Amino acid sequence: MKIYTKKGDQGETGLLGGSRVSKSHARVEAYGSVDELNALLGLARAEPLPEEIDRVLGRLQEELLELGSGLAAPDPGKQSATPVGDSHIARIEDDIDRFEKNVAPLKHFILPGGGRAAATLHVARTVCRRAERRVVALSDRDDERVSDDAIAFLNRLADLLFVLARAANANDDVDDVIWRKAKD
Repeated sequence: MKIYTKKGDQGETGLLGGSRVSKSHARVEAYGSVDELNALLGLARAEPLPEEIDRVLGRLQEELLELGSGLAAPDPGKQSATPVGDSHIARIEDDIDRFEKNVAPLKHFILPGGGRAAATLHVARTVCRRAERRVVALSDRDDERVSDDAIAFLNRLADLLFVLARAANANDDVDDVIWRKAKD
């Protein structure tokens, strides 16, 4: 199979199910942001990480591919992957609870940073929030269908990425960067 098809040379792309839309369509923006998030998780996994964090990120990459596939299929019957649902969201909540036990209680706002792995996870968190906004924008359109679980999944995932960034710093014996209000 060739990687190039030339079908997108005029600014359109195919969705799962066969329909074609502009590459600037809200649906393409939504699944494109999810794809970007997935790539950032791959970048985070290229950093030295505890095995448990790496394993969670690997699972999340699989789930993000499923989410992206669902977003690329305007007709749920044409979806090729298992849609994210309650069990995925519950697993993320379990991950948050498990990793939060290993970091100091949060008493201050923190800035993105610390070690390289944590900083990468913070960037992934911000891209996750953008993906969430893009999926919400898609769901706000009257002519589009989006699962409520997709939005909840991304919302919870951003929280998990925040906690994983803190856990990566703790693992590397690097302090979180505490925000201190600038003095006038």
